[in-house]
Amino acid sequence: MAAAAAAAAAPDSEDASMEAETQSPPLGCREDSQSDSLSAEKPLEEPSGEPPDEAAVSNGGEPETEKELVELKVIWNKNKYDLKFPLDSTGADLKQKIHSLTGLPPAMQKVMFKGLVPEEKTLREIKVISGAKIMVVGSTINDVLAVNTPKDAAQQEVKAEETKKEPLCRQKPHRKVLDKGKPDDVMPSVKGVQERLPTVPLSGMYNKSGGKVRLTFKLEQDQLWIGTKERTEKLPMGSIKNVVSEPIEGHEDYHMMAFQLGPTEASYYWVYWVPTQYVDAIKDTVLGKWQYF
Repeated sequence: MAAAAAAAAAPDSEDASMEAETQSPPLGCREDSQSDSLSAEKPLEEPSGEPPDEAAVSNGGEPETEKELVELKVIWNKNKYDLKFPLDSTGADLKQKIHSLTGLPPAMQKVMFKGLVPEEKTLREIKVISGAKIMVVGSTINDVLAVNTPKDAAQQEVKAEETKKEPLCRQKPHRKVLDKGKPDDVMPSVKGVQERLPTVPLSGMYNKSGGKVRLTFKLEQDQLWIGTKERTEKLPMGSIKNVVSEPIEGHEDYHMMAFQLGPTEASYYWVYWVPTQYVDAIKDTVLGKWQYF
């Protein structure tokens, strides 16, 4: 009876064991089963015709390999730099690249390719091609400081020399004439007043040789007549390059004045003891600022 009972219970035990195996598969089979399940679902999660999200993440710009590059030869200060640069980059971008190569700040660069390269335009727009030479002009800050320091010192020395320079009326060539004193028949002066040119010639003055001279302004003929005892020179106003003057030391109500008749100071025609009230009128008339009466 016991054997019969055991035999009767055996089928139930076997069924229970099989049911347990069906409900709880072995650990080794669970991972495979889940993996197979995920693998089966994966194609459904991918959008059709579009890359996964990870591919859409940008690195801050297109990879260099995807940009159209152009080969350039940058020449600066006898140095040459070969580089490949995106054709759709702007002149401002190129300046930044040149800065990284040379240390030359963009603000101090003049970049030239068939003229000055505009910062806002691309290399493609200004028709840069491979093998193009890009000329760069400019100096680094250190170069500027090194050059300007001695230059500034030199300028200061020149200014100091000019300060020390004697007034014209003290210089020997002019002193010879001025030491003769004021001419007896010189026209009277009015200090601190500006007057129009008189209708009569300015007379009673000396020239550089110490001879008497008079100035006649022929406005209707656009001429200045410089008359001496020997002759009268009739000069077109337009031929006179410049007019300079300086007060006579100790007699500031009179000036010494020069008319530049040629390209250099050697062509100055000097006149001494010009009444101060007419100095500005003479300059304006000769140099083209006509007076209206």
